Amino acid sequence: MNMEEKIKRINELYHKSQAEGLTDEEKKEQAELRSEYVANVRANLRGQLNNISVENEDGTITNLGEKYGDKKLH
Repeated sequence: MNMEEKIKRINELYHKSQAEGLTDEEKKEQAELRSEYVANVRANLRGQLNNISVENEDGTITNLGEKYGDKKLH
């Protein structure tokens, strides 16, 4: 299941929970899908932040991902 399908399913479960409630199995599925979604958003944001470079006053460029990023990912 790709992320678009997961988001659609999260929304379906949310609307069902508002309308009639969820079974325990559906609640578990919703929690797992939300967890996967949040992990994906964090990974994408981390990737974007690790690719930011700043030009210093002296003209040199500092890659902030290399300087401050998670060293385990590089």
